[in-house]
Amino acid sequence: MQARGLEPDFSDAAKREAAAVDTPAPIDGAVRDLRALLWASIDNDDSRDLDQLSVAAPVEGGATRILVAIADVDALVKAGSAIDAHASANTTSVYTAGGVFPMLPEKFSTGLTSLNPGEDRVAMVVDMTIDESGNVGAADIYRASVHNRAKLAYDSVAAWLDGKAAAPAPLAAVAGLDEQLRTQDRVAQALKRARTARGALELETTEARAVYAEDGALANLLADTPNRAKTVIEDFMIAANGVTARFLAARHVSTLRRVLRTPERWDRIVALAASLGDTLPATADAPALNAFLVRRRAADPARFADLSLAVIKLLGRGEYVADVSGQACEGHFGLAVRDYAHSTAPNRRFPDLVTQRMLKAALANASAPYANAELETLAEHCTAQEDAANKVERQVQKSAAALILSSRVGQVFDGLVTGASAKGTWARILDPMAEGRVIRGFAGLDVGDRVRVKLVSTDVERGFIDFAREGTAP
Repeated sequence: MQARGLEPDFSDAAKREAAAVDTPAPIDGAVRDLRALLWASIDNDDSRDLDQLSVAAPVEGGATRILVAIADVDALVKAGSAIDAHASANTTSVYTAGGVFPMLPEKFSTGLTSLNPGEDRVAMVVDMTIDESGNVGAADIYRASVHNRAKLAYDSVAAWLDGKAAAPAPLAAVAGLDEQLRTQDRVAQALKRARTARGALELETTEARAVYAEDGALANLLADTPNRAKTVIEDFMIAANGVTARFLAARHVSTLRRVLRTPERWDRIVALAASLGDTLPATADAPALNAFLVRRRAADPARFADLSLAVIKLLGRGEYVADVSGQACEGHFGLAVRDYAHSTAPNRRFPDLVTQRMLKAALANASAPYANAELETLAEHCTAQEDAANKVERQVQKSAAALILSSRVGQVFDGLVTGASAKGTWARILDPMAEGRVIRGFAGLDVGDRVRVKLVSTDVERGFIDFAREGTAP
């Protein structure tokens, strides 16, 4: 982390500030009281920094109100404080197989500013009306008091929604929460259909999840796959981020936007489609790309995650830009939206905290807390630090994977080429989920190619995994 400009430890001043705060932000008459609603959180099994809750309420005409409550982190973490200085330096929490390095002190991010179950909290609420076709209509943003009725986990909720398991205990314990979640699932599916119709890309990403033995030792890295409950939260967050961007734009307030530019390697995406017997236009076209992805998911579902990974690599990375009022701003190619601002994870992402402060200033008709020049500097810094954090996470994951694979030198694996440039050629295997460099036989390989690779060597300290090409994977 230090080598990449990230601070693994909080300053003494930040520790003193955290020690001086023992209670969450007070609830006063200036906020709406929404604690009676059936709010619940859905996150990873081991998540402790709960940034958002959601709840649904029907309205006339078949539409549904979806309310997303976002932790009011700014209520305790003030701009210019020592804690804020650490957050603005790192700009993100760093999650590794060796531990979590939070953007905020855990006393805040998993406690006083987390929307924990059974606790009253102040939150920013994005209030959206969504019709049966998945279109977002009337929307508003305001502060409110909320109460998390149940801390739920993606996997158990997804299994219940799919009819494969009974309702998890925290869900079953709250009367009416089952119907509440089924309503949210229905609305999320409508949102997803509407986004897909506009050209949003239906990609199936797979992340590595560390698995530990009973003694705490790292045992494996397994694929953490998408599921129905994750889709509910993903679609609500995308909708809330869009509402946030439009809310600020309508009030002529500058802020940070999240963009994904038109892909530079579109020609390789076209070639990848051609290799699978399909065609794409010569000019980047999100709806055409998504139609191709839909066809491939239907034709070869077992390999769709590999194809998705190749396309993601070729699309390039997202970045933050300053959305200066009155100037045109590029949109998000992958989501097929023009207005998009990260706002739903202020405990773990600094751009979301910046957006929250801009929202609160707009609601109070106060001066913006960040000038346009500051936002431009922050956008560049947040993009760079996100990239640094990703590299740290990948580095630790590589060391973890090298440790697991150290006893399997000489074995052959099916792999997918994930990188090919003058700097080297890289391939990913799935069990354990690991990425390594192809040091022999890489000539002619490109992103998206399927190969057989032999494990040649590992270096745990440096996270090196070296493969040799053995042939083409089936």
